[in-house]
Amino acid sequence: MTKVVRPLALLAILAIVGVACSNNNGGGTTTPPTTATTGTTTGTSAPSGGTTGTSAPSGATTGTSAPSGPAVKVGLVYDIGGRGDKSFNDSAAAGLDKAEKDFNLEPKELQPNSGGTNRADLLNLLASQGFQLVIGVGFLYAPTIGAAAVQNPDVDWADVDGFIDHTTCDTCVDETADGNLTSLLFAENEGAYLVGCAAALKSKSHHVGFIGGVNIDLIQKFQAGYDAGVEKCGPGTKVDHTYISQPPDFSGFNDPAKAQTIAQGMYQGGADVVYHAAGGSGAGLFAAAEAFSKQGNTHVWAIGTDSDQYLSAPKDQQPFILTSNLKRVDVAVYETIKDFVNGTFTGGIKTFDLKADGVGYATSGGFVDDIKSKLDDLAGQIKDGTIKVPATLKG
Repeated sequence: MTKVVRPLALLAILAIVGVACSNNNGGGTTTPPTTATTGTTTGTSAPSGGTTGTSAPSGATTGTSAPSGPAVKVGLVYDIGGRGDKSFNDSAAAGLDKAEKDFNLEPKELQPNSGGTNRADLLNLLASQGFQLVIGVGFLYAPTIGAAAVQNPDVDWADVDGFIDHTTCDTCVDETADGNLTSLLFAENEGAYLVGCAAALKSKSHHVGFIGGVNIDLIQKFQAGYDAGVEKCGPGTKVDHTYISQPPDFSGFNDPAKAQTIAQGMYQGGADVVYHAAGGSGAGLFAAAEAFSKQGNTHVWAIGTDSDQYLSAPKDQQPFILTSNLKRVDVAVYETIKDFVNGTFTGGIKTFDLKADGVGYATSGGFVDDIKSKLDDLAGQIKDGTIKVPATLKG
């Protein structure tokens, strides 16, 4: 029996945010429109009566064209910032958009207030309005979505980056909420390994940087993979590390100004490639790369995360975005909806790794074309198990 763990005691082991996703090895998500319903909007009433946690709703289909008949009600609750963050949330939105094209859905999108204090209210609102599948975007939904799954056993739930413990019950919310709740996790360290190699191969100063949004285990997982990739392809390369905020302060995922200041300092200190795993704060890194390059008549690189951030960046910044670590939240969201529509939704943990096309690296801009064969060779070794990418920091 799976157990839903209270993240208040286990925040350090929860998998999280990041910040969303694009196609593996060069593909990217198209940035969707920025029209999410805010968390304070109550929406219109809908019929009650969701489906059970294991049965498919009426109107389900196994095809890829939208069927006729009753629409399947799917709710997507974003992390702070919502649709339009050009990262984690937008990747989730892209998965919903694709599912809406392929299946007969009645989707609803909500986002929490600036403090994230109304997450539980949003989940309960969707359940009360008859939504049959509800997906939370981000590990901070774990405590509330676990409780919602217990209170609403006829609704299926999924949490992107929310961790479900299968072995511990001391801190379980309830033992009955395992069949209708799934945890969507990623091997972020594998994609970070590949962009770390790219950073080392492209660095002329043999000095690179890493900016983390919040100093928690999940973001350290990005750092661990990045550091290992740098060392693999550029032994002895210096790596600077800075986290924007420390828990319980999670503002580091949405503070571009601080990220820009940190990146500027790294470039001034000699780093010529800097990678971020900081969600919406990453925009500050890209701004710093452009400004430093133009002011100093030089060229430094930035590396994005979650989605192919070259595609969503302003044109003036695109020449400075080397690649992105792709975390395919869009794939996870789409596959979860597809499973639900087709009656194959199951609870538990699902991990999207390099082999499952859940992570990867972007090639937009063509800046890594000359090293693509090297990166692809490493990717193959990760997939076949020859290379084991660390998920935790040394020491």
